[in-house]
Amino acid sequence: METVRSTTRIVLAFAVIYLVWGSTFLAIRIGVHEVPPLILAAMRFFIAGLVLYGCALIQGSASPTLRQWRSAILLAILIFVINYGLLFWAEQRVPSGVAAVMLATIPVFTTLAEILILRTQRLTLRLVIALLIGIAGVAVLMSRSLNLGGAPIDHLGALALILAAFTWSLASVLTRKMHLPPSKLMNSGAQMLAGGAMLALTALPLGEYQNFHPLAVSRAAWLALLYLIVAGSILGFTTYIWLIHHESPTKVGTYAYVNPVVAVLLGYFFASETLGLRTILGTLSVLISVLVITTTKSKSVSA
Repeated sequence: METVRSTTRIVLAFAVIYLVWGSTFLAIRIGVHEVPPLILAAMRFFIAGLVLYGCALIQGSASPTLRQWRSAILLAILIFVINYGLLFWAEQRVPSGVAAVMLATIPVFTTLAEILILRTQRLTLRLVIALLIGIAGVAVLMSRSLNLGGAPIDHLGALALILAAFTWSLASVLTRKMHLPPSKLMNSGAQMLAGGAMLALTALPLGEYQNFHPLAVSRAAWLALLYLIVAGSILGFTTYIWLIHHESPTKVGTYAYVNPVVAVLLGYFFASETLGLRTILGTLSVLISVLVITTTKSKSVSA
């Protein structure tokens, strides 16, 4: 009986990181149609960060030291202010499913950073082919010359998403060298708190508060924000932390292939987003690239 319960919990946990995280892209798109993007992102991460930070304190985790706060703030700038800030902004111009596919290139940029910057990864023929396939997938989504049906995605939005993916990968690489709170709950809570606060401040010079009228925002947009906070950040993250301790990182990492597919399908069925040959080919190319890269055994450069 205990084995059955454990298996059920694991299946439900995978369902959360597959479906919930994949659906957050559609929730973002619903929200940014009525709430300025940086304000929406600020509310999501500040509130979620406050909850996670409080839960970590209740569990007995120590508050971050000054050195740990400095590291958390730097990562918050890369992940929440730049990465998520650009994602929320870009979803005003780019379909939610395609946005998810573009961010699926994060492992591609992470591998490039390990090869070119850290020099901790060796370039192999397998990686070269995988990187080229990923780049080709992005090119298919952006190209105006390929006659594949469906309009190419907005170039400015696409560039914002590429920069977002790059900054996340850079943060992933830097995390390994930074002094952060040992508690993952406290670490994420601190980063979300800092990121939410900085997003709120960044929205000020951009004039977003002048265009934000809370009473004019529809119930759907507020529900989308609530979903992002509770399901996307709090439930999704805590489920991920639990799952990473019960399953192998390789299995848990499969969310990177599933989330874009979920986002594309939800966008098609619930937001009337185009699902033509262009989107299908671009998505498959990016996902094949990510699959090959994440399943390639690391070959470290000799000292």
